[in-house]
Amino acid sequence: MKRPTQQLKIAKERIIKLFEQADKEFDTHPERSHRYVKLAKKIATRYNISIPKELRRKFCKKCYKYLKPSINCRVRTRKSQQAVIITCLECGHIMRYPYKKEKGK
Repeated sequence: MKRPTQQLKIAKERIIKLFEQADKEFDTHPERSHRYVKLAKKIATRYNISIPKELRRKFCKKCYKYLKPSINCRVRTRKSQQAVIITCLECGHIMRYPYKKEKGK
């Protein structure tokens, strides 16, 4: 049975709100922000919706910790691979996100 679109919309809003709260709380309570990410992932799984692309890059895919550059993750760019490489300093997991250069005007 298909879920009503209103439920899916509310779930997506809740995921976005949880990531906003995780960003606010990270400086004072990092464990709370990690919990918010796990809750957002659980909601996305339960309602079978995808987490928006810009938010997917803000947490580790292995340990589900909220990532804040230079605090608990390392961000590097590789010209040879044309990718942004994010390393989680909590568990050591490496995530690669390819990019393409913009064409000059």
